[in-house]
Amino acid sequence: MERRNLISQDDPRERAILISASARPRYEQEESIEELSELAGSADVLVLGSIIQRLKEINPRYLMGAGKLKGLIIDALTKSATLLIFDQDLSPSQMKAITELTELKVIDRSQLILDIFSRRAHSRDGKVQVELAQLKYRLPRLSGKGTAMSRLTGGIGGRGPGEMKLEIDRRRVRDRIHLLEKELKKLSEARKQRKHRRIERGIPIVSIIGYTNAGKSTLLNNLTNSRTFTEKRMFATLDTASRRLRFPKEREVIITDTVGFIRDLPKDLMTAFRSTLEELEDADLLIHLVDASSDRFEQHMESVERLLDELGLSDKHRLLVFNKIDRVPAEEIKNLSNRYRAIAVSAMDNRTFLPLLESIEEYLWSDKLAKAMG
Repeated sequence: MERRNLISQDDPRERAILISASARPRYEQEESIEELSELAGSADVLVLGSIIQRLKEINPRYLMGAGKLKGLIIDALTKSATLLIFDQDLSPSQMKAITELTELKVIDRSQLILDIFSRRAHSRDGKVQVELAQLKYRLPRLSGKGTAMSRLTGGIGGRGPGEMKLEIDRRRVRDRIHLLEKELKKLSEARKQRKHRRIERGIPIVSIIGYTNAGKSTLLNNLTNSRTFTEKRMFATLDTASRRLRFPKEREVIITDTVGFIRDLPKDLMTAFRSTLEELEDADLLIHLVDASSDRFEQHMESVERLLDELGLSDKHRLLVFNKIDRVPAEEIKNLSNRYRAIAVSAMDNRTFLPLLESIEEYLWSDKLAKAMG
């Protein structure tokens, strides 16, 4: 394979083969594995190739047939891979069975996302939530000799803010989970106190939501002339950031940038981050930011709407905003905006912000102005 010859032997990155084995239609698997490749890039994993298996039925032991799996492993070894990443979540028994067949590291989509989150968490809230999600994911997998997990220690899928030996006694892991849950409650109380102070001051809250890599932090930065960390990769920002945005007549709002949404967010992560996402309940207005240049923007919109529904926030008023219009033909953006009744911006260009700012101002203050004039 030509690409393999271009990889330096000194390159410290993990080299992965991506695997999708599912009964879903092939086009869905292709879209999903393309996203998995982006996630792998966010974790600094070098993707050597991908394999898609459309199954008539799922093999409860190996996910796919043992013969197919063994052939896939041989192919991965010939390409000098060090890691297999499954797009489907593997049960503890599947993880154990697959790792017994190969010396390669094996992780699933959830582990990859947890790894990315552990790299991106900087605030105390974020670190506690990620460690809690990691421990809940690992607990049922800490059985027997823990071969599947012990191979991962310190690498992709085995990293974490609260790193400890993965063969640790299950009771100690449960104790640690209990401690983190108590700390998360304290942090939640502190957030509530900050919320009450904001309510007392009467400052409206606007939250930017959207699929990961939609450009939320860039929009926050350029709306408020601030400097929140941004990067062109999935989950570049994990910790919630809040900034003030001033309007005419000495009015202001607090704008928050939330963690990016993603389809099939790991259950333990969803539970851990629910407290952070519940801050959206306090918002007076949601800005649903969509990367208009993505081929999968409609699926991304559906994923965000589904998650809002799960959080009980589907009735919250929101503005739909298409971003990255500098990468899409003007006529196409015009048609999309009309079709979805959306506002179009380029988060990189503050000259495009006026319609968005006018819509925010109109929603937040038009009723109050009408009452004042009446």
